[in-house]
Amino acid sequence: MQNILNQRNNTMVELGNYNELEIAREVDFGVYLASEDGDILLPNKYIPEDAKIGDKLRVFIYRDSEDRMIATTLEPYATVGEFACLTCKDVTPFGAFLEWGLEKDLLVPLHNQKDKMNVGRKYCVYLYLDETSDRVVATSKLGKYLQNENIQLTVGQEAALMVAGFTDIGIKVIIDGKYMGMLFKNEVFQDVRLGDRLTGYIKNIREDNKVDVSLRKPDTTAKTEVTDASQKILDKLQNQPSGRLPLSDNSSPEEIYLAFGMSKKTFKKAIGTLYKNGQIQLAEDHIRLASR
Repeated sequence: MQNILNQRNNTMVELGNYNELEIAREVDFGVYLASEDGDILLPNKYIPEDAKIGDKLRVFIYRDSEDRMIATTLEPYATVGEFACLTCKDVTPFGAFLEWGLEKDLLVPLHNQKDKMNVGRKYCVYLYLDETSDRVVATSKLGKYLQNENIQLTVGQEAALMVAGFTDIGIKVIIDGKYMGMLFKNEVFQDVRLGDRLTGYIKNIREDNKVDVSLRKPDTTAKTEVTDASQKILDKLQNQPSGRLPLSDNSSPEEIYLAFGMSKKTFKKAIGTLYKNGQIQLAEDHIRLASR
């Protein structure tokens, strides 16, 4: 590498985020990247093999343990302004440290903890730049960072969901990194864990601006859904030598979903339709074809 670059294209640094900075000079332990905030070290272990002075690199900028700005090509699990669910690695009298995907862990100050954090557990947090320390920190007190008014969503819209917590009635999700929503437990037929990223759909926006979401794409009308479900049940019954299945109104939602991939509500509507049409017979513990 050359030791001097005659003209530098300096850029103001955005701490806690990705920046595109130009390599200005080389030293034994790395290279320095030019910025309006001064040259920033990128250690040797993060330098791409073919990098040279004058190249621009996409790097993440944060402060090291000695309060110096430093660059890395590692990608953290979240950047400033984002929500993430991270695992607690250490607890100290002044705060907890979460695994962040970087060599330096992410601090959650004691006053930023909604509940006391414990090593090994995962927590949903929001990352921001602390004005006092000029460091990236996190908080598990999410309310002030979520939009509760002027909800810019429409019913039926596809949305990115992140699982943020669990309640007695369902699963709390963060919608598009902006809004809190609820995914009702009786509509979920898969294992869901804290921090999971899911694709969902806006089901309802209530008058109090609370948002209900669904994992099922609303691509069919209720009538078409029941028609399709009825045919699926009929096909499965016809494929049984006995023309019978050990499922009924009394079966659990999980049993019904495993058998047909549908909710219990849809199943009940479908077998009701088939019964009215004289195609099946109903019993307390089974359904069967009327013709057998």
